[in-house]
Amino acid sequence: MSQRISSTETGSIALGSLEERLIAHPQLFERIEALLNVVENSASDIEKADEVEQRVIEEVRQIGQQALVSWAERQHQKKVELLRSLHPQVRQHLKKNSTGTPAWEL
Repeated sequence: MSQRISSTETGSIALGSLEERLIAHPQLFERIEALLNVVENSASDIEKADEVEQRVIEEVRQIGQQALVSWAERQHQKKVELLRSLHPQVRQHLKKNSTGTPAWEL
């Protein structure tokens, strides 16, 4: 089962392997890799089940956090793109570059 079919909000179907999908989300990829390192005990520093349990819980918590951050960033980007397409005349709010002193006071 190397491919997964999923429906997006637009109703289209996306195909891709788990690896391809994780590559599109590098931070989430890193968290999954860290969890696998705990499971495989790649550092050879875990001797007790309690230690493994605590590390797995922490990694899963971080995976959940990263998943929520990634989701929120994608939702924000979708909304920005939608608003730009609906209202192309609206300018993006940018931070001011000046010190705030009007030119006529200089």
